[in-house]
Amino acid sequence: MSTAKRIKDKVSSFDEGTTFKYDQLGIDNSEYGAATKAIERLISNDVVKRISKGLFYKPKKSLFGDLKPNEEQLLKPYLYKGDNRIAYITGLSLYNRMGLTTQVPKTVTLACNKKRINTEIDNLKVKSVKSYVDPTDDNIRFLEILDAIKDFKKIPDLDIDNAISQLQVRIRDLNDADRNKLITFALQYPPRVRALLGALLTDQEFNSAFPKLKNSLNPLSSYEFGSLSSSLPTAQNWNIV
Repeated sequence: MSTAKRIKDKVSSFDEGTTFKYDQLGIDNSEYGAATKAIERLISNDVVKRISKGLFYKPKKSLFGDLKPNEEQLLKPYLYKGDNRIAYITGLSLYNRMGLTTQVPKTVTLACNKKRINTEIDNLKVKSVKSYVDPTDDNIRFLEILDAIKDFKKIPDLDIDNAISQLQVRIRDLNDADRNKLITFALQYPPRVRALLGALLTDQEFNSAFPKLKNSLNPLSSYEFGSLSSSLPTAQNWNIV
C-alpha cells in the first residue's frame, strides 16, 4: 500500500476535530516527502486543515461550516508523543480549573521534562516549564496538587481559606496508597512543597507523612506561605510561617 493511501486511511480513522502531527501517522522518516505531498492533497480536498507548520486537524463539519478543534485538542500533539504523555497543563490554566484563581491566562503553560515548547497555535500562546517528575497519564493528578502547592504564593487573587480547602478535598479523595505516591513524588519537589504537603496530610491525620517528609527537611529551615494558622493549624508543626 502506498504512503498516500496509508495516510488517507489513517486520517479517515481519526474522529472529527482531532489534531495530529506527522509522527502520529505511522510513517518512517524515509516517507516524509511522500507524506507531505499526501497531506497537501488532503488539504486541497478540504479533508484536512493546517493549524500551523506540521500541525493539522480533521475538521468537524456543521451547518455553519468547519469547526476548529477545542483547546484540549490543539494542545494534544504537545502533550503526547505517540501514545506516551510527555507534558501536562500547569500554571494559571490549571489553577483556574482547580478553583484557586479567577484569572484566565493569555498563555498556556505546559510542564515537561525533556522537551521545551514555545509556540503559538491558532492564536493560543504556549510556553513550557521543566517538570519535576516525568509526567504520565497516571501521575499528573498528583503533580497538579504539588504544582499548586509550589506556586501557592504566586497564584493571583488567591483566597487562602478557599485554596487550603480545595487542596484538602483533592488529597482527601485519594486512598492511602495514592497518598503515599503523592509523598514519593513530593520528595522531588522543593522543600517548601514538602513542608506544606506534610501540614495538609497531618491535618487529615495521615501520620505516615511524618517520616518521609519530615526527614527530608532541614529542621532549622522555615517556609513562608503567609498566614495559614487559621486555615491550617498543623502548619506551625512544619515550620511554616
